[in-house]
Order: sequence, then structure tokens, then C-alpha cells
Amino acid sequence: MTQSTTDALSRDCLTLAMDMAGRARDIVLRHYDAALEIEDKADLSPVTQADRECEAALRDMIGARFPNHGIFGEEFGAENADAEFVWVLDPIDGTKAFITGKPLFGTLIGLMKGGAPWLGVMDNPALDEVWTGGPGMDSTRNGKAVRCRPCPDLAAAWLYTTSPQMHEGLNFGRFEDLRHQSRYAIYGGDCYSYGQLARGRADLVCDSSMQPYDYVALVPIVEGAGGRMTDWSGRTLGLTGDSTVIASGDAALHEQAVAVLGD
Repeated sequence: MTQSTTDALSRDCLTLAMDMAGRARDIVLRHYDAALEIEDKADLSPVTQADRECEAALRDMIGARFPNHGIFGEEFGAENADAEFVWVLDPIDGTKAFITGKPLFGTLIGLMKGGAPWLGVMDNPALDEVWTGGPGMDSTRNGKAVRCRPCPDLAAAWLYTTSPQMHEGLNFGRFEDLRHQSRYAIYGGDCYSYGQLARGRADLVCDSSMQPYDYVALVPIVEGAGGRMTDWSGRTLGLTGDSTVIASGDAALHEQAVAVLGD
């Protein structure tokens, strides 16, 4: 595939991802202020009609435009997941926030190429914000370029994590080591935390108990803004492997965080 062909494909895929984000926003906001029917999945995490309706619509859009691409989604699983291009979908990241009216939830639309995150869109419909990242492009928030801020010293870092409960078990002690060595810890941002890192308002995001649909879309956004995003041992994130995620706005800071968290 030539560079010009790759560039054209990335533009076509980004156009589709943005169209998908718009469709998802319509569905999600229609349910946001309505009475919700809430079910528990096998892992006891909640799911709503909005989650399922949204992912079904996104899958239809992918199939119509790129029928040979694979899909990996939270609600309906994987199909053709060994394809070169695989879309990774989380129709509502932060379903608990969505259910309780907290506006930080978002739709995550990621695309992997050759097993690595390649392009990502995050839409936060209740906040009217859409974020993009991809090959050869600056990451953006509502069309304006964003950039991580420098912070080479862990002791000065502002740290986000979704919840301390997600680190329970073997990961908790390592997270606590990172928290104690950071300047401040802030809780409860879900996917929106990674946007705040990409725009230079935070320095670290540390999560565990994650699935690919929770992070694939976010990697191009963070790294297109100058940051780093890996698992806790510094390895590339993909469809398999560790469920831990550490995102940093500064390369030197990332090395320090991995040194604390890694095995």
C-alpha cells in the first residue's frame, strides 16, 4: 500500500468514524434524559438499550462502507477480528455515568491496522465535544489541535484514574505506589480523562481491568497530542494482552510511571 493510498484510506476511515460518532450521538442523547431499562450482564456490569442500539447502528455503517473490515465491540463481540483493519467499538464508555446523569461518558470508535491502534474518535455527547487522532494528523478537540503539556517529574504530576476499585487485587498496591508518588489524584473521569491529558490539563491516566474497546480509540488521540499510552509494563496496547493502561503526557514521565507500575 503506497503512502498516498494509506493517506486516502485514513481520510475515508476518519470521515466514516465522524459520521458514526454523529449517529451515535443522536441515539445516546435520545435515551439520556429518558427512563432507562437497565440490565446486568454476565460480569454484573450494567447495560441499557442505548448501548445495544448504538453499537448495532455503528456495525451497520461499517459493514456498508468497509465490508471486509473486522469489528470488535463491547455488546456484540468480534467478527473477522483477524482482518488487517479492525474497528473497536464502545457505544457508551462510562455506562454507570450515563445511567446516573454524569456527563463524562462517551462513544469510543477505534480502528486498528495490523494489530495496533491506528485511528480514534471519542464523542462526549452531553458535553458537545468530539476528539480525533490518527496517522499523520494532530489530535483535535472540536476541530482544534490539542497538545499534552510537559511534566517530566512524577512528583509534580496530576493523576487521573476512573476508580480505585478497578485496581482491587494484585494491581492495587502498584497503583497506590504511583498515587503516593504523584502530586494529586483525581477520580471518576472514564474516557474523558484521556481527553484532558491530551489537551494538557492532566499528566497521567492510570486504569486497570480494561478491555480493548475501553482504550483502542484513545491511543491515537493521546499519542497524536504528543503523549504515550501503553500497558503498565510499557508494552503496546492491542486486542490481546494486559488489561492495564497508563497514559502520560510526557515521555520522561511515562518512563517513571512504568518503572513504578511495571513487573
